[in-house]
Amino acid sequence: MAELLNLKTFTDKRGNLTVIEKVIPFDIKRIFYIYGVDDSVRGGHRHHQTIQAAICIKGSCTIFNHNHVLKEEFLLDTPDKCLLIQPEDWHQMHSFSEDAILMVLASEFFDAADYIYDPYHD
Repeated sequence: MAELLNLKTFTDKRGNLTVIEKVIPFDIKRIFYIYGVDDSVRGGHRHHQTIQAAICIKGSCTIFNHNHVLKEEFLLDTPDKCLLIQPEDWHQMHSFSEDAILMVLASEFFDAADYIYDPYHD
């Protein structure tokens, strides 16, 4: 099941410092980011193995998640929110703000065979 984590952030008059340390439950093997998105919906898949951690480091977007039991939507609108997405979580990213940058940390290297595109059927 997807889980929203609050990343530790230090704030003072100089600005904000958000730390990703000891909160991601996997070794990071791949990092990618999505930006410049129009009104398209991204994602639309789940995985056999890959766990992901999604952080909207600028702007905002919404992630729809369905784990075959629960359907949820998560608004990522600050860079101190991190959505942990499990392999069984079929997810779509949508409603990107014009300035959105969504960074994703992944537990596995890219492997096309790891992707499952069929959504769950209720």
